[in-house]
Amino acid sequence: MALFVLDDTLSFPPVHMAEPDGLLAVGGDLTEERLLLAYRNGIFPWYEGKHILWWCPHPRFVLQPQEIKISKSMRPLLNNNAFKFTINTAFEAVINNCKTISRQGQDSTWITNDVKKAYIHLHKKGWAHSAEVWKDKELVGGLYGIRMGKVFFGESMFSKQSNASKYAFIKYTQLLQKEAVQLIDCQVYTEHLESMGAKMIDRPVFISLLKELI
Repeated sequence: MALFVLDDTLSFPPVHMAEPDGLLAVGGDLTEERLLLAYRNGIFPWYEGKHILWWCPHPRFVLQPQEIKISKSMRPLLNNNAFKFTINTAFEAVINNCKTISRQGQDSTWITNDVKKAYIHLHKKGWAHSAEVWKDKELVGGLYGIRMGKVFFGESMFSKQSNASKYAFIKYTQLLQKEAVQLIDCQVYTEHLESMGAKMIDRPVFISLLKELI
């Protein structure tokens, strides 16, 4: 199947034309308009070298907030407010940490300086949001993503202390549930998020949900 190369035209090919691994297109830009169009259509960017790659995996890994699973080990931390939890108070610090933190099995990050700049812009426009957890006034964990309608598209998370990212994810998911968000896009499978209730759904079902919830 041919790989689509994007130009300045603000459009994407149909998502069912993606490669088996979910790769749909290459090129384009990270303008606000293109990024929002991508998310509305279930597409997200991921860099490889200098090239912007656009993805729409099949199946899709998602979490319905009401189905989040909280482990026995996490319950005492939540009940005792082990960390201070905030939202949208340190977006740039969160994305910086997601960009620079060392990850097992990875020697680089997809969060380039251009990506960082683009998502900070989306944050200032009210589209991108962050959740933070603090210990003794130090930022020790957090996550960020895009909120559109009743959908939250998770992008990245980090942890500098054991259970900090889990704490942020659980607290933010509970908040999103209270705000009537019905779907969290986790993009691709991780064992970590599966243990917290995320599951695979078919891409057509995912796209249908986006049309309903955004």
